[in-house]
Order: sequence, then C-alpha cells, then structure tokens
Amino acid sequence: MKETQHIEWKESWRDEYLRWICGFANAEGGVLVIGRNDKGEAVGVKNAPRLLQEIPNKVRDILGIMVDVNLIEEAGKEILEIVVEPYPSPISYKGEYHYRSGSTKQELKGAALDRFLLRKQGRHWDSVPVPYVTLADLDDRPLDYFRKSAEHSGRLSSAILQGVSHLLHEAFLGMRSVLFLAESGGRLSMVPLIAILPVTSPRASLA
Repeated sequence: MKETQHIEWKESWRDEYLRWICGFANAEGGVLVIGRNDKGEAVGVKNAPRLLQEIPNKVRDILGIMVDVNLIEEAGKEILEIVVEPYPSPISYKGEYHYRSGSTKQELKGAALDRFLLRKQGRHWDSVPVPYVTLADLDDRPLDYFRKSAEHSGRLSSAILQGVSHLLHEAFLGMRSVLFLAESGGRLSMVPLIAILPVTSPRASLA
C-alpha cells in the first residue's frame, strides 16, 4: 500500500490536517486516513468516537464544506476515514488555498493561485477585465480599419457595427486585448487582428 493522489495516511489527528482536506477538495477529492503510519500499517487512533463528532464540525466551520467520516476496524485497531469530495468552487483554509498533487499537499501562491482561481470560475487569464484601460486610450485607426473591413465583407451590417462600438464604450477591455496594445503617437493602438469584443460590463448589464 502506498499514498497516492487520492489517499493520505496520518497516525493521529491534528487540526492542521484540515489543510490536507482543503487540498483534496480543491483537486480530485480523496481520503484522509487517521490511524495508519507512513508504511500504511494500522496503528489505531485514540478517542475515535469523539473525533467522529469533532472533525465534521471543524471541517464545516473552517472550510465551509461537508465530509464523510467513517469509523472502521482493522486488526483490532480503530481507524478513521475522512472522505472528501472534489468541489467546483475554491475552498480555502483561513485564507490559504491548498491543492493535492500526487502524494503531496501544495499551498498555491502567485501565478499558480491565479490560474487555479480562474479555472474554478471557468475563466482564462486572457478574459480578465482591465478596468483602468478604456477605448479612449486606444488609437482609433485600427478600430476604424476593423469596421470598414467587416462592413466591406458584408458579414456585419452597419447597425451591428454601431452596436459593437457602443458596447465597447460601455465595457472593460479584456487582458488579451491589453497585452496587444502598443504606443503610437502618445496613445495606445490595438493590433487589428485581435478580437476587440470586450468582457461583460457591469454598467452595460444594468442598462
């Protein structure tokens, strides 16, 4: 028997192991077994009946999730199995985000945490709105080129293009667009081939 992506062994319970439960919930789920040593041998756990009540309450109060805690007996030893389901939303332990990777628990920080939070929201880095860059910061020429090319192709009508122009003024640009901005005569110009449609605007949604 070995520890895996979905199984972790601990000889006794400590409240810090809530981090491991957090990691399972943020990854693919798993089972935290209390009462086994690092070799997977059953050593038993003290005060198992009390922990059957305490652990679910601590998980609920600190992590905000529910887990199943099962009491099993092996070789005359009492063992607890804490079964953690994967959660679609990010789960934090006192502001920390942990993740199960292989047989290890990792605390997510920096770019890894950013990617994790975006993925849990079903988003990507290039769709993140950038509120401090607006259409007024852009050079009009690339946008005019886009309008004329689209209208000339006949694929978009003038009415639709005017609607897009209005929406651009009411919305935040996404990170994808901002990364393709370059200085041009003291202003910012957008590469014409980049998708110009913005992310949803709070102001537009209220209209």
